[in-house]
Amino acid sequence: MEAKAVAALPDEPGWQYEPKWDGFRCLAFCGVVDDGAVDLRARSGKPLGRYFPEMVTALAPLAARRVVLDGELVIPQGDSLSFNALQMRLHPAASRVRKLAAETPARLVLFDMPVGPGGESLLDRPLAERRARLEAFFAAQAGPALRLSPATRDRDEAEAWLARAGGALDGVVAKRLDDGYRPGERAMLKVKRRRTADCVVGGFRYATGGRIVGSLLLGLYDAAGRLDHVGFTASLPRDERTALTSRLEALIAPPGFTGRSPGPSRWSNGEVEAWQPLRPELIAEVGYDQVTGDRFRHGTTLLRWRPDKAPHQCRFDQLQVEARPARLVAELFRDS
Repeated sequence: MEAKAVAALPDEPGWQYEPKWDGFRCLAFCGVVDDGAVDLRARSGKPLGRYFPEMVTALAPLAARRVVLDGELVIPQGDSLSFNALQMRLHPAASRVRKLAAETPARLVLFDMPVGPGGESLLDRPLAERRARLEAFFAAQAGPALRLSPATRDRDEAEAWLARAGGALDGVVAKRLDDGYRPGERAMLKVKRRRTADCVVGGFRYATGGRIVGSLLLGLYDAAGRLDHVGFTASLPRDERTALTSRLEALIAPPGFTGRSPGPSRWSNGEVEAWQPLRPELIAEVGYDQVTGDRFRHGTTLLRWRPDKAPHQCRFDQLQVEARPARLVAELFRDS
């Protein structure tokens, strides 16, 4: 069950609001697919168990209960959650994964239960009932690896969570209390805080199989005056790509980025796609949601060009400091 992005939380009776935790969405199949086994799956359907062996071990006693739990894998660090620590788990070496699992154990924050004890399907049951069943199940099965996500029907409280979004919180999710669990549908609503930044276009990549621009590579200057690659945007108007390609090709010149250069994705096979370096002349204002390790977490949204800005004005210090909802995190992970 997924969520559709909206601009504001619904303001009417019949909704439950929950923090949108900054982690990996995870369905935990405990003794349902294979008796006695625990299978962790990402939203994409990819297996997660090999990357989080400590969670498989922690959930093993629940296999006899034959339940499916829906939640978020997170790694608490201090008064926040570390998305970077989660990304480090996506490593091909099992020995490295085991070492990280021992040093920075993950937690599973629960917020739904599509299948109840004994393999009972709760898909058609309303959220209000599923939540009550989940709370009862958690009270009986709680262990150090599991947490129950807070929930409220008070919109003002949800707005307060949203105001502190950033760091540990990725936003707020709204769910209808009378709605069933609808796999594969965007039946929930999510609101995320958006921020903007002015970035230098330090390079670009051609679209696959053609000579038209596919994405712009974005950079910011560090304190030493080096241009670091911080992310990309592919939200380019289709009818403007041909003209933009010609404009970019006229600026091709190495090195493009003088600090950190574009690298492979953690989900890739380690290959770095070819990119074209540019003279640092184009400035783009982009919208983003999260920053992790001085990089934009996800692809950004191109808002407008900024010919009025000088490249040297595009520095890291313009990025908003992430809020830290310390109290909410401390209460949830008090004994971690």
